[in-house]
Amino acid sequence: MADPTTTTTATIPDPEGPAPEAARGPHRPARTRLGRTGQVLGRAFATVWANPKARVGLVILGLFVLMAVFAPLLAPYSPHDDSFARNEPGSAAHWLGTTGAGEDVLSQVIYGARVSLLVGFVAGGLSTVVAVVIGLSWGYLRGWGNDVVNFLVNLFLVMPGLPLMIIIAAYLQNGGLPMIILVVVITGWAWGARVLRSQTQSLRSRDFVTAAIFSGESSARVIFREILPNMTSMIAGSFFGAATSAVLAESGLSFLGLGDMATVSWGSMIFWAQNSMAILTGQWILLFAPGLCIALLATSMTLVNFGVDGLSNPRLREGTGR
Repeated sequence: MADPTTTTTATIPDPEGPAPEAARGPHRPARTRLGRTGQVLGRAFATVWANPKARVGLVILGLFVLMAVFAPLLAPYSPHDDSFARNEPGSAAHWLGTTGAGEDVLSQVIYGARVSLLVGFVAGGLSTVVAVVIGLSWGYLRGWGNDVVNFLVNLFLVMPGLPLMIIIAAYLQNGGLPMIILVVVITGWAWGARVLRSQTQSLRSRDFVTAAIFSGESSARVIFREILPNMTSMIAGSFFGAATSAVLAESGLSFLGLGDMATVSWGSMIFWAQNSMAILTGQWILLFAPGLCIALLATSMTLVNFGVDGLSNPRLREGTGR
């Protein structure tokens, strides 16, 4: 017989059912994370757009991107079509005239944007990736490897960039665009690694990094999950700087005849214009048009970098909006 003083506690089921795991646990729904990522990117773009210099740079860069993407629709002729008269001045059929080989200059200028943007973005992106991996690891880890990395970085920093690119490109000649990208990456990662290393050393002593270390997080997770997100604006600025250097490097190597001369690029246009004595024949546009495009593209990326700097340093922000 049961004791009447004993109270039996029954488990009453929740009428709404068990709470979802995503609501109970520390994990956030993927849709929420994506939404917050979109908000962060939106605020970042608004900050960059608020800078007048960066706004001009974004417009110019956007025009070049559109010109490269829609080159087959914008170019009146094929860039390799040499069926026209040679060294013609500007006319209704050929707005910028023709080359010494009978090719339309305007079509080559439009198609040349593809090569410069491709080399700039790919080589700049790869250089930034190498700089991020080396710079963050170099600034966070301790040991004999730091001395080795320090020697390599200082070696690449003190060596003249252009002569080193010329030597490597001459050794790897006839490699096409991949060769140029490789040369730019080899010679363009050291400065970004040095800057990121200094910032990593500053963040390494912060409380959130110390807490992650004491919680048992691995070094790789601390570097790429705790420190890396706090350096996004600096990495973006490093990318645009590397992309600008890559555009100028590709043009310089092509102008010296060390690039892929079968590919139409702004650098190769200047190379062939110089070989055909364009100035002496009055075809100055063959040098001016691609040279102006190179200068405008490099300037646009530099102007965008002003706005990117404002993300990490609020004192550099201009304008009223954020």
